[in-house]
Amino acid sequence: MAARIMILNGPNLNFLGIREPHIYGSTTLGEIEASCQALADHLGVSISFHQSNMEGELVNLIQSAHGKADAIIMNPAAYSFTSIALIDALKIFEGVKIEVHISNIHARDELHRHSITSSACTSVICGLGPYGYLAAILAAVQRLGQLPATIPAALHGIAAGGKA
Repeated sequence: MAARIMILNGPNLNFLGIREPHIYGSTTLGEIEASCQALADHLGVSISFHQSNMEGELVNLIQSAHGKADAIIMNPAAYSFTSIALIDALKIFEGVKIEVHISNIHARDELHRHSITSSACTSVICGLGPYGYLAAILAAVQRLGQLPATIPAALHGIAAGGKA
Protein backbone atom coordinates (compact mmCIF):
# COMPACT_ATOMS: atom_id res chain seq x y z
CA MET A 1 0.00 0.00 0.00
CA ALA A 2 1.27 3.48 -0.84
CA ALA A 3 2.37 5.66 2.05
CA ARG A 4 -0.07 8.27 3.31
CA ILE A 5 1.59 11.43 4.58
CA MET A 6 -0.03 14.39 6.32
CA ILE A 7 1.93 17.65 6.08
CA LEU A 8 1.06 20.25 8.71
CA ASN A 9 2.15 23.87 8.88
CA GLY A 10 1.77 26.14 11.87
CA PRO A 11 1.15 29.83 12.43
CA ASN A 12 2.23 32.51 9.98
CA LEU A 13 3.53 30.03 7.39
CA ASN A 14 0.67 31.15 5.15
CA PHE A 15 2.75 34.35 4.77
CA LEU A 16 5.87 32.63 3.45
CA GLY A 17 7.32 34.63 0.58
CA ILE A 18 6.31 37.86 2.31
CA ARG A 19 7.30 37.28 5.92
CA GLU A 20 10.97 37.90 6.73
CA PRO A 21 12.35 36.79 3.34
CA HIS A 22 15.90 37.24 4.67
CA ILE A 23 15.19 34.27 6.98
CA TYR A 24 12.55 32.23 5.14
CA GLY A 25 13.23 33.11 1.49
CA SER A 26 10.77 34.07 -1.21
CA THR A 27 9.09 30.70 -1.78
CA THR A 28 5.39 30.69 -0.88
CA LEU A 29 3.58 27.95 1.01
CA GLY A 30 1.59 27.27 -2.18
CA GLU A 31 4.83 26.67 -4.06
CA ILE A 32 6.04 24.32 -1.33
CA GLU A 33 2.75 22.43 -1.50
CA ALA A 34 3.03 22.11 -5.29
CA SER A 35 6.59 20.74 -5.08
CA CYS A 36 5.56 18.31 -2.33
CA GLN A 37 2.64 17.10 -4.45
CA ALA A 38 4.91 16.65 -7.49
CA LEU A 39 7.36 14.55 -5.45
CA ALA A 40 4.53 12.55 -3.88
CA ASP A 41 3.09 11.83 -7.33
CA HIS A 42 6.53 10.71 -8.55
CA LEU A 43 6.95 8.41 -5.54
CA GLY A 44 3.39 7.08 -5.72
CA VAL A 45 2.47 8.26 -2.22
CA SER A 46 -0.48 10.36 -1.13
CA ILE A 47 -0.18 13.60 0.80
CA SER A 48 -2.59 15.95 2.46
CA PHE A 49 -1.31 19.47 3.08
CA HIS A 50 -2.67 21.77 5.80
CA GLN A 51 -1.88 25.10 7.46
CA SER A 52 -3.42 26.61 10.55
CA ASN A 53 -2.67 29.54 12.81
CA MET A 54 -4.64 27.85 15.61
CA GLU A 55 -2.99 25.39 17.98
CA GLY A 56 -6.21 23.47 18.67
CA GLU A 57 -6.85 22.97 14.97
CA LEU A 58 -3.35 21.51 14.56
CA VAL A 59 -4.04 19.16 17.49
CA ASN A 60 -7.29 18.08 15.80
CA LEU A 61 -5.46 17.44 12.53
CA ILE A 62 -2.82 15.32 14.27
CA GLN A 63 -5.55 13.33 16.00
CA SER A 64 -7.40 12.89 12.70
CA ALA A 65 -4.27 11.26 11.24
CA HIS A 66 -4.70 8.28 13.58
CA GLY A 67 -5.40 5.29 11.33
CA LYS A 68 -5.51 7.48 8.21
CA ALA A 69 -1.85 8.49 7.77
CA ASP A 70 1.41 6.61 8.02
CA ALA A 71 3.54 9.69 8.62
CA ILE A 72 3.19 13.28 9.74
CA ILE A 73 5.56 15.96 8.53
CA MET A 74 5.10 19.08 10.58
CA ASN A 75 6.49 22.57 10.65
CA PRO A 76 5.03 23.73 13.96
CA ALA A 77 6.51 27.21 13.44
CA ALA A 78 6.17 29.31 16.62
CA TYR A 79 4.39 26.46 18.40
CA SER A 80 7.70 24.54 18.26
CA PHE A 81 8.84 26.56 21.23
CA THR A 82 5.68 26.64 23.33
CA SER A 83 3.16 23.86 22.67
CA ILE A 84 2.75 21.04 25.15
CA ALA A 85 -0.58 20.31 23.41
CA LEU A 86 1.20 19.52 20.13
CA ILE A 87 3.74 17.34 21.95
CA ASP A 88 0.95 15.35 23.58
CA ALA A 89 -0.94 14.94 20.29
CA LEU A 90 2.21 13.85 18.45
CA LYS A 91 2.94 11.26 21.14
CA ILE A 92 -0.44 9.65 20.43
CA PHE A 93 0.35 9.23 16.71
CA GLU A 94 2.16 5.93 16.19
CA GLY A 95 3.61 6.56 12.73
CA VAL A 96 6.68 8.40 11.53
CA LYS A 97 6.82 12.03 12.71
CA ILE A 98 9.26 14.45 11.12
CA GLU A 99 9.61 18.04 12.26
CA VAL A 100 10.69 20.51 9.55
CA HIS A 101 12.03 24.04 9.89
CA ILE A 102 12.90 26.20 6.89
CA SER A 103 15.60 28.07 8.80
CA ASN A 104 18.37 26.58 10.90
CA ILE A 105 16.73 27.15 14.26
CA HIS A 106 19.99 26.27 16.05
CA ALA A 107 21.64 29.35 14.53
CA ARG A 108 18.76 31.69 15.38
CA ASP A 109 18.15 33.97 18.33
CA GLU A 110 17.44 32.48 21.74
CA LEU A 111 13.63 32.55 21.25
CA HIS A 112 13.83 30.45 18.07
CA ARG A 113 16.57 28.03 19.04
CA HIS A 114 15.05 25.28 21.20
CA SER A 115 12.15 23.30 19.77
CA ILE A 116 10.26 21.40 22.44
CA THR A 117 7.99 19.63 19.93
CA SER A 118 10.96 17.79 18.43
CA SER A 119 11.01 15.61 21.55
CA ALA A 120 7.90 13.86 20.22
CA CYS A 121 9.24 13.39 16.67
CA THR A 122 11.15 10.63 14.95
CA SER A 123 13.55 13.11 13.37
CA VAL A 124 14.11 16.80 12.65
CA ILE A 125 15.15 18.56 9.45
CA CYS A 126 16.13 22.22 9.64
CA GLY A 127 18.02 24.80 7.66
CA LEU A 128 17.40 23.36 4.18
CA GLY A 129 14.87 26.00 3.19
CA PRO A 130 11.81 24.73 1.30
CA TYR A 131 13.80 21.67 0.22
CA GLY A 132 13.48 20.44 3.80
CA TYR A 133 9.89 19.43 3.04
CA LEU A 134 11.04 17.29 0.11
CA ALA A 135 13.81 15.74 2.20
CA ALA A 136 11.20 14.97 4.86
CA ILE A 137 8.94 13.24 2.33
CA LEU A 138 11.85 11.12 1.11
CA ALA A 139 12.87 10.31 4.70
CA ALA A 140 9.31 9.38 5.68
CA VAL A 141 8.86 7.12 2.67
CA GLN A 142 12.22 5.48 3.38
CA ARG A 143 11.36 4.96 7.06
CA LEU A 144 8.09 3.35 5.95
CA GLY A 145 10.08 0.82 3.92
CA GLN A 146 9.16 2.14 0.48
CA LEU A 147 12.63 3.43 -0.46
CA PRO A 148 16.02 1.77 0.08
CA ALA A 149 18.00 2.75 3.17
CA THR A 150 21.16 3.23 1.14
CA ILE A 151 22.10 4.57 -2.28
CA PRO A 152 21.58 1.88 -4.93
CA ALA A 153 24.86 0.52 -6.34
CA ALA A 154 24.12 2.08 -9.74
CA LEU A 155 24.18 5.54 -8.18
CA HIS A 156 27.36 5.17 -6.09
CA GLY A 157 29.51 6.76 -8.79
CA ILE A 158 27.15 9.71 -9.08
CA ALA A 159 27.08 10.19 -5.30
CA ALA A 160 30.90 10.18 -5.29
CA GLY A 161 31.03 12.73 -8.10
CA GLY A 162 31.66 10.27 -10.90
CA LYS A 163 29.49 8.84 -13.65
CA ALA A 164 27.17 5.90 -13.17
